[in-house]
Amino acid sequence: MNWKHLARGRYLLLILSLTLLLSSCQKKTVNLEFIETSDVHGSLFPWNFMTDTTANHSLASVYSYVKAERAKPDQDVILLDNGDILQGEPDVYFSNFLQPDSTNIVARVYNFMKYDAATVGNHDIEAGHDVYDKVRSEMHMPWLAANAVRTDDGKPYFKPYTIIEKEGVKIAVLGMITPHIPYWLPEKIWKGMEFDDMIETARKWVKIIQEKEHPDVLIGLFHSGVDYTYGGTTAKTYKNENASALVAEQVPGFDIVFAGHDHREWNKWVTNTAGKKVLIMGPQAHAREFPVAKMKLTYDSSDKTWKKEITSEVKHSKNYQPDPEYMAHFKPFVNEVKKWVNQPVAKLTAEIDTRDAFFGSSSFMGLIHKVQLAQSGADISLSAPTIFDTQLKKGELYVRDMFRLYKYENLLYTMKLSGKEIKGYLEYSYAGWFNTMKSPNDHLINFRKDKEGHLMESANHTYSLSKPYFNFDSAGGIKYTVDVRKPAGHRVHIISMSDGTPFRENHIYKVAINSYRGNGGGGHLEEGAGIPHDELNARRISTTEKDLRFYMMKWLEKQGTYTPVNPENWKVIPQSWEKKARAVDEPMMFGKDDSE
Repeated sequence: MNWKHLARGRYLLLILSLTLLLSSCQKKTVNLEFIETSDVHGSLFPWNFMTDTTANHSLASVYSYVKAERAKPDQDVILLDNGDILQGEPDVYFSNFLQPDSTNIVARVYNFMKYDAATVGNHDIEAGHDVYDKVRSEMHMPWLAANAVRTDDGKPYFKPYTIIEKEGVKIAVLGMITPHIPYWLPEKIWKGMEFDDMIETARKWVKIIQEKEHPDVLIGLFHSGVDYTYGGTTAKTYKNENASALVAEQVPGFDIVFAGHDHREWNKWVTNTAGKKVLIMGPQAHAREFPVAKMKLTYDSSDKTWKKEITSEVKHSKNYQPDPEYMAHFKPFVNEVKKWVNQPVAKLTAEIDTRDAFFGSSSFMGLIHKVQLAQSGADISLSAPTIFDTQLKKGELYVRDMFRLYKYENLLYTMKLSGKEIKGYLEYSYAGWFNTMKSPNDHLINFRKDKEGHLMESANHTYSLSKPYFNFDSAGGIKYTVDVRKPAGHRVHIISMSDGTPFRENHIYKVAINSYRGNGGGGHLEEGAGIPHDELNARRISTTEKDLRFYMMKWLEKQGTYTPVNPENWKVIPQSWEKKARAVDEPMMFGKDDSE
């Protein structure tokens, strides 16, 4: 045997093998698919528990898509949720508060769908420590929020980031939550935490991630909106509520930023300060949409980096059937919730319609004010409709209807406000709510306008409001008028208390108000009443232990039969102008009836 030739042959074979290996590395590609859900708000199943009807959107349909994509051999799926899942529908309320000793349904769904990571949302915090601390312990994947830090040691309360590896590709996911929680929620709900600025937090943790982990891909999973000007803020506003785009632009390193919180669909590219393109995506709400970003990575051995090609699309869950395995697995729980929501609460002798609440005193808001005053013992009640367009029919009122009467899990506060502050509060509310009318042909409702001054029409042929409807606060316990001919800030004339006794601007009144507003949400107390944010806690006399909806349900149960009454304690003047404007504005807000 010619050992020399054999050695030479082995050497050549080794060279050939190395060449093929290098060639393989040079051509190696990995396909990643990122799927985001956000602001699901309890839409876990294709059933509307509030109306006792089927729904064409839920995580059950999203899961059908996820399963099909996971089955494809040429790609890897990364499934992410971006918060606000623990609040919004009766199913999560039932699990949060009526089944505290069972594994929370959100943790069960997360685990069943095999999410890779999720971010905490402000409405998840709203459920309270007992709920979200328990859910975190039950989840099989990390719950992220780098900027929610402990007050005792400054360390993140939740995990700041996670690392996911697919086919040799190292993916870092940094999670953050909107820092505005102290402006909306009572401190006991988030006790032990403070919420840092998102830009500062991103700069800190991106540096840590890059130095410690050396990721190939960096994903932002931010429960925060994209429009940083919302509410009159700017790019320089510290602790901006909606800072997702600001982080994408100002903190280099991200490939994709998934947004949430603002319930708006996003699929756009921005350029960061390093000149790199960053994709921003986000869905609306209730699992109706789910953003999908596909990333093709090709390894370049010359500089030992991955070259990335990204395509994106926002998909709609109505186009996918609910997954049968998912439905069968959770069927017992769904049946439990259906049984609960179909329990009777009281009987209504007449219909209640939220639409009336946008044009003057109404029986809908009359009920809310009546319960708030009865529960608190306050002199005056302040509240807005928390649901936009719903009708409670004459007849049996069920548990499910209570979620249409009052949407959120707000607590009820009793606070001290002067008469002057109450007037300023109402002026602020009606400034965002009503237009200044110069003739009976003008709009009463303050519709949103573009830069050219044209009203902004939405996709369903209705028109956007200038301010969110849940900031349209009216008052109970006093009589007053709103003169829409006068400019904003000078419209409200308080005539008297509802019982006819004088209303005095220098008198201190006990006021019933929900916890969102009482913590500064909407700006009514700070910008309207002129109370500094750090003084709000001192104004609080008392708070309920449970959410306001719970007390509304108990109050109605006690009544047995309830006759809706419009207290007629306030009105728009001139009334003839309001009547004419409503005929035009109501279909612009809610759409035309099918009968028209």
